[in-house]
Amino acid sequence: MSSIPSVDLRDYTSGDPQRKEKFIKEIGSAFENIGFVALSGHFLSDDLVKDLYDEVKKFFNLPQEIKDSYEIEGIGGQRGYTSFGKEHAKGRKEGDLKEFWHFGQFVEDDPTLEAEYPENVTVKELPEFNKVGKETYKMLEKTAKYVLRALAIHLDLPETYFDEYIKNGNSILRPIHYPPITNEPKNAVRAAAHGDINLITLLMGAHGRGLQVQNHKGEWVDAIATTDQLMINVGDMLSRLSNEKLKSTVHRVVNPPRELWSTSRYSIPFFMHPISNMPLDCLENCIDEEHPKHFEDITAGEFLNERLIDLGLIKK
Repeated sequence: MSSIPSVDLRDYTSGDPQRKEKFIKEIGSAFENIGFVALSGHFLSDDLVKDLYDEVKKFFNLPQEIKDSYEIEGIGGQRGYTSFGKEHAKGRKEGDLKEFWHFGQFVEDDPTLEAEYPENVTVKELPEFNKVGKETYKMLEKTAKYVLRALAIHLDLPETYFDEYIKNGNSILRPIHYPPITNEPKNAVRAAAHGDINLITLLMGAHGRGLQVQNHKGEWVDAIATTDQLMINVGDMLSRLSNEKLKSTVHRVVNPPRELWSTSRYSIPFFMHPISNMPLDCLENCIDEEHPKHFEDITAGEFLNERLIDLGLIKK
């Protein structure tokens, strides 16, 4: 596959059985063949998107000492600010050329999970920052729920199979700033080739060149969405659960041409995670003689911890 397919979530939510079936087939095929789709018909309004970008740019323009005050030690970067170059792809030593912020789950009616997750961090200099972040988080979580319902049907599971696992899940909204490049990078790129940890990722801001996806032939394909689309991809958890029926595709963010080094790039992925005790054991209906079981049994929480160590965000 040499391009990223487009799908419209309104087909799934239309109430028309034929349109719903069309969406399920399209997204199922895309996730089996390249692991990415560009999705329109989501629940983010244009005004909310604009407000979030405005707030995110204000935050990253704050003085470095103020941003640094929101970097919380001991929680693996799961909330608040992570400074430039601190995260690296699995298997690499060079830090990615980015800084980012993490909004986490806003737990409802579950004191146990509320105690398990770190608290969200409030930016006192920007009174609208956390409000807009929370609203965006909720709309992306709602979008992801419907996408996962479609994928459950594609995998011959009950439609609401994922609902109990993603309610109050350990999902993360990550506004990223790739600053202007001021010196020749030594083996470093804005985001080195990697697969995502989670179930699915919903990405805002894939409107310009930079994001690239590796297809099954090993070729790098530009992934560019229109302004009203989210780029959605399969994460390692879903790939593992489906015994690689759905593909977690390696992707990267390459450095721009030298004439554009002076420009910043912003993107905002939402990493849909389940609750930590969700079993990621390969589904029985995805295992047969041609597709033997590829992975050992593990929970989502155990898998996440392993990967955060790989990324350098948690020390052994």
